[in-house]
Amino acid sequence: MFLNVSHLSVQYPGQPHPAVDGVSLGLRAGDIGVLIGPSGCGKTTLLRAVAGLEQAHSGSITLERETVSDAGHHVPAEKRRIGMVFQDYALFPHLNVGRNVAFGIAALPRHERDRRVAEVLQLVGLDGMQARFPHELSGGQQQRVALARALAPRPRLLLLDEPFSNLDVDLRERLAHEVRGILKAAGATALFVTHDQLEAFAIGDVIGVMHEGHLHQWDDAYALYHRPATRFVAEFIGHGVFTPAQIQQHGGDVVVQTPLGALLDVDECPLPTAYEAGLCDVLLRADDIVHDDLAPVKAQITRKAFRGSEFLYTLRLNTGETLMTHVPSHHNHAVGEWIGIRAEVDHVVTFARGGLATSPPAPGVARVAGLAAQR
Repeated sequence: MFLNVSHLSVQYPGQPHPAVDGVSLGLRAGDIGVLIGPSGCGKTTLLRAVAGLEQAHSGSITLERETVSDAGHHVPAEKRRIGMVFQDYALFPHLNVGRNVAFGIAALPRHERDRRVAEVLQLVGLDGMQARFPHELSGGQQQRVALARALAPRPRLLLLDEPFSNLDVDLRERLAHEVRGILKAAGATALFVTHDQLEAFAIGDVIGVMHEGHLHQWDDAYALYHRPATRFVAEFIGHGVFTPAQIQQHGGDVVVQTPLGALLDVDECPLPTAYEAGLCDVLLRADDIVHDDLAPVKAQITRKAFRGSEFLYTLRLNTGETLMTHVPSHHNHAVGEWIGIRAEVDHVVTFARGGLATSPPAPGVARVAGLAAQR
């Protein structure tokens, strides 16, 4: 791995628990890794430890096979050849764009410096804007200048700490796609911190979900959504809720009984023996619940959020369970109204009933030609 973090812990003086607790991850050359999680989960502390701005309490960090941090060794930040992009851009207001970008390569001969500045500005789509000043640029353009400045010295690793947090929602998502293209064109390896899942999905090759200092899962977006490694990941990623269920086996068929009725022909469902009496919690995401006025199961709308092309409805069954569903926006039902719903679940994810955030799901069983094989 290009970047290897092994059993890393960072603890601040006077704090009872580590800010980063035993984290391990690997990032391949040319890949973009993203760390997400709620505020205070340790993602920025982990980024700062990789940068050399925080000293590790235990564990190690290796970059291009060079150990830059372990129990008895700490390479200073300025010697790690790591570039950083901050959330406030950190541009010098008294310097024009060209001089801002050239700040980290001032030791190069003038002609080489000017050529490199022109190269990275062209890469970020700001070709010919060397003479502009930061106050003459939009927020998105300022962020690109900050990215160009970080790329100019050709760092071996680029770190980005919530670089789009000061931008409006539409610009954030568009810029995330653009930045991914820029980093791929530059052949850069990058580690990115955000609290926004859409940003993470747009930019990341691999995404890590952190909670209370622990890295719960380091995987691609599809696996995080469809195969969460812990109960916390299942709750944090996407719109979903847990509802009580019971797994039953009838001959060679496995059925999951839920308040919405039986889930049939489910892929990779655990066997009933995975839980006591087959009792568990099943994860139902908003895209698992379909609005169907002809369905026998009815739910009351308790909250609605307009998302342009769709509504996100929060629903309550008459048995008290809460669900969520995406509904096309031309189905404009009122809060308090009862609507018909049914479940369409292709991949069942179950957890021990009332389990801890760190609890893993029961392993699924893939069924091929009537036979069951443990995954």
